[in-house]
Amino acid sequence: MKTVPAPEAASPLPLKGAPPAAWRSQFRGGRLVPMGALASSMFLTACASGPVPPAWQADAKTAMDRSAAAYLEGQTKASDAEMERARRALTSTGRADLLARAELMRCAARVASLVFEPCERFEVLRADAPASERAYADHLAARSLARDDIARLPPAQQAAATAVAGGDAALAGVQSAEDPLSRLIALAVLFQAGKASPPMIDSAVETASVQGWRRPLLAWLKVQALRAAKAGDATEAQRLQRRIALVEAAK
Repeated sequence: MKTVPAPEAASPLPLKGAPPAAWRSQFRGGRLVPMGALASSMFLTACASGPVPPAWQADAKTAMDRSAAAYLEGQTKASDAEMERARRALTSTGRADLLARAELMRCAARVASLVFEPCERFEVLRADAPASERAYADHLAARSLARDDIARLPPAQQAAATAVAGGDAALAGVQSAEDPLSRLIALAVLFQAGKASPPMIDSAVETASVQGWRRPLLAWLKVQALRAAKAGDATEAQRLQRRIALVEAAK
């Protein structure tokens, strides 16, 4: 497992406002699309047509939102607890495809934080996941995708996937993603593939900083600090270490 470590944060405060739209996502027309583009929650497409959705949907969505926010804030235990609540809600449906989707989104937040490891719980369910989710799982692992699979990805990920497959990695293409988590995921995939330029790393730091996402911010700052140290820029390396210490102190 390759990981850029980020410390456990003990702050009990969740992120303000709604969790990132990219975390609340669903599939439409064979593609994973940001939740912000839809009027319903990620699980509404799987529900009955009645006006009142089943309780499991609200339970799963709330738990997934909280799990994402807690993870990005650095609260691992809280994130894991909420994810277990989501799993309980989803398994009550007997729908392996829904659980696979949730596991994939959980792994996406880890990739954004530069935690590169197999998405094992998704892989167990891969056979029951649609082609779009299988493509997204391969994308998170920075695997080269065929053109058809790139087209199945969310639009915010297609530029990064094209670069991994051999195209040009342009910062503008990645920064066009309006959702900050989607942008961070795309930058992390490029970094994992060895195609993230220094401006891309700077963009990832800025994105995580603006959102107040302690875990990915620390991971990306440590990348910057390592690069500065290797370049022999002691002044910049020291500045970055002070910034890292500042974030780490806010536990």
